[in-house]
Formats: sequence, structure tokens, C-alpha cells
Amino acid sequence: MMEYDKIAESTLFRGISPEEAASMLHCFQAVERTFPKGALICRQGEPVTLAGLLLSGEVHILQNDLWGNASIFSHIGPGELFSEAYAANPGTLSLVNAVAAQESRVLLLSVPRILSACSKACAAHAVLIRNLLACIAEKNLRLAEKITHTAPKTIRGRVLSYLSAEAIRQGKRSFCIPFSREQLADYLCVERSALSAELGKMRRDGLVEFRKNAFSLKAQE
Repeated sequence: MMEYDKIAESTLFRGISPEEAASMLHCFQAVERTFPKGALICRQGEPVTLAGLLLSGEVHILQNDLWGNASIFSHIGPGELFSEAYAANPGTLSLVNAVAAQESRVLLLSVPRILSACSKACAAHAVLIRNLLACIAEKNLRLAEKITHTAPKTIRGRVLSYLSAEAIRQGKRSFCIPFSREQLADYLCVERSALSAELGKMRRDGLVEFRKNAFSLKAQE
């Protein structure tokens, strides 16, 4: 049974009541599916017909080259939308894989149905379309952010760029990141061993403390 209260708290349905969300999802013929850890939700090189709203679990957006090397584009948490830009352009082939990083419950939505004029002309539908556009804009900003983090030539520069952005986003110097060490290396496009070595140097230099995915940035004296 769909949890409409939780759905109404998502980025896509922000400002829409659970009752309105329930009515629209019935109209959109939305389907809820559960994906086991490691399952492909959207496959690179294939058209995407539906966007996914993550209800629980964790999804990673990955890009694989022809030699099997993977690079993490972004992390999707509960309440966030993914694959919406591809689903809004029927026939466009996906350049990325959407993979369940753990068992995940996903609400699958037809973006063309969302963008189509509703016969009821309800105000909530207009809010939903604005939210969808905001989600797409936010993804563009995340892509630009990744480009910023991978622009520095040194590993230290990439790590500092990423950690600084996370500290600003979370509003504190001590925080947790959504990536394991290997995943962070993939995201920053560096070797894991080189990343671990550089983090050790940064700790010795008094720049950062860390344990697993928990980091604390130190103020410079």
C-alpha cells in the first residue's frame, strides 16, 4: 500500500497534500516496485520510459565506459527523483545506469502524463509541474558541481572541493558523506589507493579528520 504521507514529503510532491497526491498518482497510473541491492533500475544505452521517485533505500547514478570502468555521477536518497530528464524525452537513450545501492522501493512515474494538461485542471497539478522543473534544474546544478570537483589537477584539490561543498550544504564542519571510500574515488575520478594515501596526508597536515564516511574539516590556524 502506498504511503501517501511520505510521498507528499518528497521533492516532487512538495506543497501537495497526501490526498491530492493519491488522486494524481491514480490518474498517472503510478506503479511501486522494490529492487534488490545491485539491481539495474535504468540501463545505460536504453530508452527510459519512466522516472523514479525513491521511497526508501539508496540509488547510485553510474556511467560505465566500454571497458567496464564505472564513475559515480550522483547519489539519490529517499524522497528524490531520478531519470526524469530522460523520461521527459521519449526515445532518448540513457547515458547512465541507475543502480540500487541497497534494497530500494521506487515509485515509477510517467513524465509525459505529468506534463500533459489534466482534464480536471487541478491547482495541485500545476504545483507538481513546477516541482518537476525544479528537480531537473537541481540535477543540472549537481552535474555542474561534479565538474567543479573533478576540475582540479591534484587529488587533494578534488577532495577539498568536494568536502568544502558538503560542509556548506550541511551547514557544519563535521558531517557524513553518502559515499564509501571506493565510491568517493569513483565520483572524483581518482584511484582508490591514491585517494586513501592523500587523505592520510591531509590528516597529518591537520586539514581533516575522518572515520569511514564521517569527516571533520579543521580550521587553519
